[in-house]
Amino acid sequence: MMKSIGEYIEEHSTRETEALEWIGKQTHIRTNHARMLTGAVQGRFLKMLVEATAPRRILEIGTFTGYSAVCLAMALPGDGHLDTLEINDELEDLILEGFRRAGVEDRVSLVIGDAKESLARLRKEILEDGNRPMYDLVYIDANKREYPEYYRLVFDIVRPGGYILADNVLWDGKVCQDPLPQDRQTLGIAGFNDMAAADPRVESVIIPVRDGLNFIRKIR
Repeated sequence: MMKSIGEYIEEHSTRETEALEWIGKQTHIRTNHARMLTGAVQGRFLKMLVEATAPRRILEIGTFTGYSAVCLAMALPGDGHLDTLEINDELEDLILEGFRRAGVEDRVSLVIGDAKESLARLRKEILEDGNRPMYDLVYIDANKREYPEYYRLVFDIVRPGGYILADNVLWDGKVCQDPLPQDRQTLGIAGFNDMAAADPRVESVIIPVRDGLNFIRKIR
């Protein structure tokens, strides 16, 4: 029987850690949305990307069960830190246990609440109060309807030369359909991709990893 490309890729990529395996299993057991899990291949990509770009301050929008946060945090330098935003307080215990098992609890701050409200507070602390440094990398993987708004909210708190990375930007191919489906999730992602492509302040490339990653570098 012929293997799928996904199976082949996973077999030929470095295996996930025990902590990540635990998060994956618990996600399937304790949630109804395991399809949202980052997974081994994309998680390894995120870890290696952080190792390659060496950010010290990372912001994640959309923690879910913490798999991607662990992958990002594992690769941080010794003085690095990750802030991760999650709206679902019922996942907090699972997330924090995953951080503890992975040994990254001291490098991650979990913020529970609406992402846009949390981002507005972070913007104020960085741009007005001067109490926080700018972010080197922002990873967006939350409400697809709100991707354009997330982009607007985070842009000014990413340092020049920093990165914005967004997940699910191919959206099962819906963004390629003509006419474009008019559901709010597809419109949000398509609008985000159009926004990044037209923004002269950035350079961007969509990478067809899993459901698509838009890799955006802020040049000014």
